[in-house]
Amino acid sequence: MTEHTASQKASDLFVECLEAEGVEYIFGVPGEENLDFLDSLSRSGKIRLVLTRHEQGAGFMAATYGRHTGKAGVCLATLGPGATNLVTSAAYAQLGGMPMVMITGQKPIRKSKQARFQILDVVAMMDPLTKFTHQLVSADNIPSRVREAFRLAQEEKPGATHLELAEDIAAEHATSRPIAASHARRPSADSKSVRRAVAAIQKAKSPLLVIGAGANRTMTCRMLRRFVDKTDIPFITTQLGKGVIDERHPQFLGCAALSADDFVHRSVKAADVIINVGHDVIEKPPFFMKESDEGPTVIHVSTRTAEVDPVYFPQIEVIGDLANAIWQIKQGLEPQNHWNFDAMLAFRKAEVKHTAALAADARFPIFPPHLVQQVREVMPDDGIICLDNGIYKIWFARGYDAYLPNTVLLDNALASMGAGLPSAMMSAMLFPDRKVMAICGDGGFMMNSQELETAVRLGLNLTVLVLRDDAYGMIRWKQAHMGFADFGLTYGNPDFVAYAQAYGAKGYRVESSVDLARLLAHCRSAPGVHLIDCPVDYSENDAILNNDIKRLSAAL
Repeated sequence: MTEHTASQKASDLFVECLEAEGVEYIFGVPGEENLDFLDSLSRSGKIRLVLTRHEQGAGFMAATYGRHTGKAGVCLATLGPGATNLVTSAAYAQLGGMPMVMITGQKPIRKSKQARFQILDVVAMMDPLTKFTHQLVSADNIPSRVREAFRLAQEEKPGATHLELAEDIAAEHATSRPIAASHARRPSADSKSVRRAVAAIQKAKSPLLVIGAGANRTMTCRMLRRFVDKTDIPFITTQLGKGVIDERHPQFLGCAALSADDFVHRSVKAADVIINVGHDVIEKPPFFMKESDEGPTVIHVSTRTAEVDPVYFPQIEVIGDLANAIWQIKQGLEPQNHWNFDAMLAFRKAEVKHTAALAADARFPIFPPHLVQQVREVMPDDGIICLDNGIYKIWFARGYDAYLPNTVLLDNALASMGAGLPSAMMSAMLFPDRKVMAICGDGGFMMNSQELETAVRLGLNLTVLVLRDDAYGMIRWKQAHMGFADFGLTYGNPDFVAYAQAYGAKGYRVESSVDLARLLAHCRSAPGVHLIDCPVDYSENDAILNNDIKRLSAAL
C-alpha cells in the first residue's frame, strides 16, 4: 500500500492490516459489495489476488495454504450466494484444523435502498462453522478484529474465522493503525503428568505410538522421529497423521484407514499402552476403547485435554506444547528389555505381503492397489499427492507410504468431495519446484473441475489423475456391503481428454497398465497442467476391504 495519511479509507486500512499479518494471497470471487476492498487490494504491493471460478475452490485453496504453512489462508466472497458457497470450505478448514480467514461483503448496514435483496445473516450462518465470526460496524475497529481473526485461526486447534465488511463500512474513513502480532509460547506439560506417562510406558510389555493430525507440526515431527529412534517403539498413523515420520521406517506398522479389523488394528490390539499424540475425535478413531479394565492404558498427548467420547476416554493426559511434551517424555524414558514388539511387526509384515500381491495385478481397467503402487513409484520423495474423497482414499491411505509431512493431503475430518484439485493447485503455487498430483474420482473432480481454467491461467505445473468408474464408488461399495441392490449411484461422464483440452490443459487416456506408468512419468516431467483419464476396476472393493483383510488378519 502507499504511505498512509492520518485518515484513510477503511478498505485501505483493511488491506494494510492483512499485509501486516503477512498475507501473500487472497483467493476468491468478488462481487459488487467487495468493490471498495478490491480497489484497495489493487494497490497492494504484497498481496496477490487469485481469481477462482467458484468460491468453494477459493476456500479449499485458502485452507490448503494454511495446512502447508501454519499461517491463515485468506479467501473472499460477496454476500448471499457468494457467502453460502464458502460454507463447505469453512467446515473443511474448521474440522481439518487448517487456519483460514474468510472475508465476505454485505449491503450497507446503516442505510440500504434495496430492502432485503440478497440479505442473509451470514455471521449467524458462519457461527457453528468457525472459531470466530464478526460483522465490522466501525472502520476504526478493523485492526483489532483482523488481528483477532488471525490469532484465533492460527491458535491450536487451528480453524476457520470470518469477517463481514459491508459496503458502507468499507467506504468510511479511519484513523486506526494495524495491530502487530504478539508472540506467545505454549506452556510446557506438567512434570508430574510426564513422569506418570513415562512410568506407564516403561512398565508396559508392548507400548505403541499412534500419530494423529495434531502431530503434523514441524517441531513435533522432529521430536517424534527422535522419540522413535531412541526407544524403537513402533508407530501407526491416522490418515491425517501420514508422513509425520517417514513411513519407510522399520517400526512403521501402517495407517488406520479402515475403521476396524485391518492388519494395523491387530497391532493396536497387541499393545498394552498406547501413546496417542495429537489425536482429535473429529477423525475416525484409529482404535476403540472399551469400558473395562481389560483394555490398554491410553496416554493422551496434546495441546488440549481429551474430548471424552464413548470410544475414547484416556487414563493419562499430558497437556502442553506437543513437541516439548514428546521431548520431555523421551528424556525420561529408557528402552526396556521386557518390551516385545514381535507380534506387531508380524502383522505389518503380513500386510506388506498381502498388499504386494494385490499391487502386482496389472489388469485393465486399473486395479486400485496397482494404481497406488504406480503413483508411489513415479512420485519423488518430496512429491505431493492431493486426494479428493472416495474409495480410492482408503487404498492410498493404506498402501501409499508417505516419506515427508504434508506429502499426502487428504481429508479425514469433513471428508468433502471437490477439494482434490484446488488443494493440488495451492500446493503447486507454494512449491513450484516439487511434483504435485491431484487424485480425484470422477464424481469429486466434476464438483470443482472448472478450476482447471484457474490452474492453466496461473501457469501451474501439476497432474490431475481422474479415476473413472462412472459412479459414486464409495457409496456404491457401502451399498453392496449392506446387501442393497445396485441403484441410484451411476452416471455418465464427459470426454475428459477433450474437456481438459477445452480449458487449455493437456489430456490423456489410459489404455493399459503399461500406458498408465508411461503417462504418469511423462506428466510428472512435462510442464503445464495435465489430466489423465484412468478407468478403474472397483469390482473387488467389498471382497477385499470388508472380507479378505479381516479374515487374513484374524488368522495370524
